[in-house]
Amino acid sequence: MIPRRALLLLTAAVLGLHALVLGLAAHSGLPAAVSPAPVVFHTRTVVPAAPAAVAATAAPPAAPAPAQPRPAAQRKPRPSKTAPPPTETGLSDPPPAVDVATAPAPTASAPDDTASKPLPQAVETVASAPEVPPAPTPLAAASDSHTPAPPPGIAVLAPGGAPDGAGAPQVPVRLPPPARLDFEVRGQAKRLQYSASAELVWQHDGQQYQARQEIRVLFLGSRAQTSVGEITPLGLQPRRFGDRSRSEKAAHFDFAQGQVTFSANNPAARIAPGAQDRLSVFLQLSAMLAAAPQAYPAGTRIQVPTVSSRAADLWTFTIGDTETLDLPLGPVRAVALERLPVRDYDQKAQVWLAPELDYLPVRIRITQTNGDFAELNLRARQAP
Repeated sequence: MIPRRALLLLTAAVLGLHALVLGLAAHSGLPAAVSPAPVVFHTRTVVPAAPAAVAATAAPPAAPAPAQPRPAAQRKPRPSKTAPPPTETGLSDPPPAVDVATAPAPTASAPDDTASKPLPQAVETVASAPEVPPAPTPLAAASDSHTPAPPPGIAVLAPGGAPDGAGAPQVPVRLPPPARLDFEVRGQAKRLQYSASAELVWQHDGQQYQARQEIRVLFLGSRAQTSVGEITPLGLQPRRFGDRSRSEKAAHFDFAQGQVTFSANNPAARIAPGAQDRLSVFLQLSAMLAAAPQAYPAGTRIQVPTVSSRAADLWTFTIGDTETLDLPLGPVRAVALERLPVRDYDQKAQVWLAPELDYLPVRIRITQTNGDFAELNLRARQAP
């Protein structure tokens, strides 16, 4: 049990220590522990500083908070000796007119062959839009630069006359009546001689026409060409040309747009009024010579834009002499027309038209560059 004297001394010591603490607080300005207001004030002054201290200690040393980039509108462009000026100024003011032909060469960063390639289609369209209608643009791009542009219509050149590309006035035509022509065929393919039969069926009603020619070789199959279209003051106007061996390829004529398209995914080609296909061209020549035979003396050249199932070309036929042919039908007088090759891979085409048979073809001979040929000689003529 604690003696009374010791308890009194302990109580006096505690009271003295408490008085000492209160006296120090009064002289140093520290808040009293029991005063709530100073505690609130002290909390307000300490709490705002706490987040900065926490952020500073929580952020990893290797990733300090980066400065936020300026918006694009406020960023000042750095001057460069080679870079072009910013595009913002070009959007507000229209660029000056630029001649496409004299446009500056590509920069060093572009591929080396860029300068030799044509400009993009979008650039060509924008440059030519104010003056050139949009339709001719794809037609011009689709034409073959190695193929001469077809003249406007069929051109007839007098003997010794130079082609001027202007064409000729409208030539008269007189279509032969419908007929079925049977031919004997002899030919050579890969140095092998063969015999076959062929048939040409020609029909029209004065407004529409159709023609079909088929060559049949025993044990080897057949090859057929067809042409359908309209009859105009210029003569035949094909609408579709088909060429079938194992499969059929076709050319589709659109004279309103001035172009022909191909089913073999070949580029479209330009055509002009009077263009023919490889079957109708022989019947068109028949109609021209039948209408005015005196206008085509020997040496006259007839230029006809002619279309195959893959491309368009310009065929030039030269009128030859009139000769008598010994045919399976019998001896027949006929005018020779010859189309000579222009390029190394062109075929040679010859046709003989008989005046006594309404200038229908009585002999057709096609010769390839490797020497292969097919010759059709008329055996019989009858109504279709």
